[in-house]
Amino acid sequence: MRNIFILYMPVNNYEAMVHYTDTIVTKVEQERVFNFLEKSEVKILKDIFGNKKLTIWGSRDSAQNRSKFNKMKPGDDILIVEGKVIKLLGKVAYKTINNNLSANLWKNINNGSTQGWDLIYFIANPLEINLPFSEFIALLQYKENFALRGFTSVSDERLKLFYNHYDNLYDVLMRIKTGEKPYEVMHDELRLQHDEKKVVMDATDIDEDVSPKELSEHVRMQWALVNLGLKSGTKVWVPKNDQGKITKEYGFDDFEKEFTSGIDVDARYVENIDVVWKDGFKIDAAFEVENSTSIYSGLLRFSDLKIVAPNSPYPLVIVAPESRREKVRLQVTRPTFHQLEFDRQVKFLSYEMIDEVDKFTAKNTSVNSSVLLERAEGFV
Repeated sequence: MRNIFILYMPVNNYEAMVHYTDTIVTKVEQERVFNFLEKSEVKILKDIFGNKKLTIWGSRDSAQNRSKFNKMKPGDDILIVEGKVIKLLGKVAYKTINNNLSANLWKNINNGSTQGWDLIYFIANPLEINLPFSEFIALLQYKENFALRGFTSVSDERLKLFYNHYDNLYDVLMRIKTGEKPYEVMHDELRLQHDEKKVVMDATDIDEDVSPKELSEHVRMQWALVNLGLKSGTKVWVPKNDQGKITKEYGFDDFEKEFTSGIDVDARYVENIDVVWKDGFKIDAAFEVENSTSIYSGLLRFSDLKIVAPNSPYPLVIVAPESRREKVRLQVTRPTFHQLEFDRQVKFLSYEMIDEVDKFTAKNTSVNSSVLLERAEGFV
């Protein structure tokens, strides 16, 4: 169960807004931070953020704040609220108590105090959301007159109430921001009904024998997706059984060792998906490569993922030769997937399109992930 922390800034607090601009809006160059950290801390941050600039915030080191800070762990949700508006939504990536780093990042502007904001937390997947705080009050079932002060954490009792209905706060608030109603989690009796529907298959659903040539094409597409993911700055995952094949063919073996660390989905729901991109503590995209095997098996893996994380906004993409597009459409629109709205949730990318993007970006050392993902097509 992920904790939820709230950091309150009074409206028109000049000092807080200067600090917010300096270390959250503008972000911080890694070199400026790493000079004040141990090598072990630098490695942790590098593993999470790669070469990206860092989003950082801090609190005064009081006894009350320290008790909340001690509860923080990677993957917890964090909100920065100004007045009655949620300004920022993110995930706790790492925390440290560091007076020297605090003094370098944030100066006391108003009163000349020497006290710093020494309880420091690094924020992954920061999103300026500007959402009314009343939306959060409703989700967590607080009274309408609930008032924030300073550094707050949500009680275990309210967390249990929230997680009984929803998968995770980050994705729920993102969905509300776009004007969509959040999905509630599917409880055991509904999951059982869905699983019973999934076992109905016909002869076209059964995996076919895969020739060495077809297997090679499958690995080639996995590598193309891995390569494009790396260029876009994401971490990459392929199933352990496939990693050796990619290493043998393309000499790459820098796969994530603990891919699910910090994210809201259990490892078993992602470890067998053909390619997954991860940005910070969020999945960025999931791909199933279907060269000749049944498309149905890949969709089942997607359905498990969607059941446990129904509000997740990242694209689920079936990758297949253009000649298989119609077969993909027929499977995606099957009644068993209607409940999960797969005709809207699942996208299609052809081998031909990936080859085109791969060729177009061949000389680039970095690309935006949208170069590929915006070319994925829906079925409605």
